Amino acid sequence: MRKVIALYIIIGMVVVSARADIIPSFMGTTISGPNTVWGYQIDITSDQHVTVGDFFTIYDFGPFIAGSNSQPSDWSFSSSLIGPTPAGTNPPDSPNILNLTWTYTGPSALIGIGIGPFSVMTAGAQEAPLTRGSFFAAQGTRATGADAGTKVNNVGQIPVPAPIPEPSSVVLIGVGAFSWAIARRRRRGLQA
Repeated sequence: MRKVIALYIIIGMVVVSARADIIPSFMGTTISGPNTVWGYQIDITSDQHVTVGDFFTIYDFGPFIAGSNSQPSDWSFSSSLIGPTPAGTNPPDSPNILNLTWTYTGPSALIGIGIGPFSVMTAGAQEAPLTRGSFFAAQGTRATGADAGTKVNNVGQIPVPAPIPEPSSVVLIGVGAFSWAIARRRRRGLQA
């Protein structure tokens, strides 16, 4: 039985490694004055390259400081509430939370790993910001084989900022807890 399981794992690894992908990864956060910079980079698998119009989208990132984006030359940035989504993929995407998209605009095919940084800033300096899992989708171009030149799309998970409660929400929670404590103390006093 162990040999069968090991065989399935090996076959799965070969299938995954044979598939072409643009794979964004979270590189962490840094403090920049009163703000937090969220950094990402991409790896392009060996049987793929990126051509004009290929892109990756990080879904449901949330609010960020307009104009704070940075990316390597030959890449453009956009944000929207919906998509863009590569054909044949269906990542979860809330129509109420901003997505981040970087699109390749360069004159020649791009290959490699560790390409970046791609970043945006969020308001508030956070030493260790909370993250939550979200999704990315990417479109690249197959570079080799009979399908060379065709588009390849993928979806995966990636960390994004966790929503931070508004100060008014925190105050409401505090008032509620305080009121509950007073009511409980009064009830105990009446029962004595």
